[in-house]
Amino acid sequence: MATIDVFNMKREKVGSVDLADEVFAAEVKEHLFYEVVKAQLASRRQGTAAAKNRSAVFGSTKKLIKQKGTGGARHGSVRAPIYVGGGKAHPPVPRDWSYRPPLQVRAGALTSALSKFAKEGRLVIVDRFELAEIKTKGLVSALGTLGAVKAAEGDKKAHKKALVVDATSNENLRLSIRNSKDHQFLPPEGLNVYDLLRHDTLVLSKEAVKAVEARCLRAKNKTAATKDEAAE
Repeated sequence: MATIDVFNMKREKVGSVDLADEVFAAEVKEHLFYEVVKAQLASRRQGTAAAKNRSAVFGSTKKLIKQKGTGGARHGSVRAPIYVGGGKAHPPVPRDWSYRPPLQVRAGALTSALSKFAKEGRLVIVDRFELAEIKTKGLVSALGTLGAVKAAEGDKKAHKKALVVDATSNENLRLSIRNSKDHQFLPPEGLNVYDLLRHDTLVLSKEAVKAVEARCLRAKNKTAATKDEAAE
């Protein structure tokens, strides 16, 4: 079980916390990232594209000319796709693009992403993420103090993106970060692979660490139980 330092808002060490190896020191399986992110993005598709076929457009269904003897092409009605205003042949219809990978894949991808952040030193844990007021500038300043936001060498304008995870009840944090284009807030139950991989630094409150661990371990235990049932 790994131990990591816990800081206050001034980046002063105030303690340490033990991280579960099953969550923050697991094998990083990057191929799972693709499977889960693809499913997340597919689930965000609206799937509302639609067009009318020949039975849905307005127009007469009377046969225009007789089938034979005119020397012209054979036509059934003005609703045919060949006519202006006619229906579309094989048009798109509303559909649901979402699908759900197996629990074992989802749990493995999340723990792999968390382990990747921990192994690369991009994980910051704070005792309590407290802001005096609802202000985006104050939030960005606090992230800079914690070392979650740094300027790239030779470019003062290039900043890293931080994902902050804390309880939903932290109103000052949630409302301060929502106006920032680079940083994002998520509750522990909403932590996901896509948003993790979009950010450079993960900032967790001490309370959020325990909530995330409990969620991941619960998923792993459920997967193990399912395997045991299948084996029997």
